[in-house]
Amino acid sequence: MLINYIINAFKYFFCILIFVILSLPANSEMSVEEIIKGRKALFSKNYSTAKRVQALASKGEFDKAKSLMIEMSENYKTLIEYFPENTKEGYKTEALPIIWEEKEDFNNLMTKASTDMIELTKVIENSDDIRGTLTKFMWSNCKACHSKYRAEH
Repeated sequence: MLINYIINAFKYFFCILIFVILSLPANSEMSVEEIIKGRKALFSKNYSTAKRVQALASKGEFDKAKSLMIEMSENYKTLIEYFPENTKEGYKTEALPIIWEEKEDFNNLMTKASTDMIELTKVIENSDDIRGTLTKFMWSNCKACHSKYRAEH
């Protein structure tokens, strides 16, 4: 009985491991151009989504805004995978070399931005200062990233 339990647990673990590996972006199969353009597209999407979040929250349309916040949170998690070593240059990247020099700090900022978007879904509806709350949980992360990790344009 214990042996069957161990075998089943191993099978379960193996299936989860395969699922996780297959669900990660296959950056090794993507070209440098695809990776750089992909991350630029995700950042651009988050910016346009953030503007929509602000508009919806300002109108009190919190349910619509919350679904967009969750989408942004997932995008931040995904972005961590879009900065492999071979994508430091080319294709009009605006990413500064400090991203790779301080990769852990950059990844922590993306994780914080993701977590803050989830926290925002919990507090936005009861906020007395919607604009201030959006600044604290959303726009401040954008600013932190742009000021340290993005070339001026």
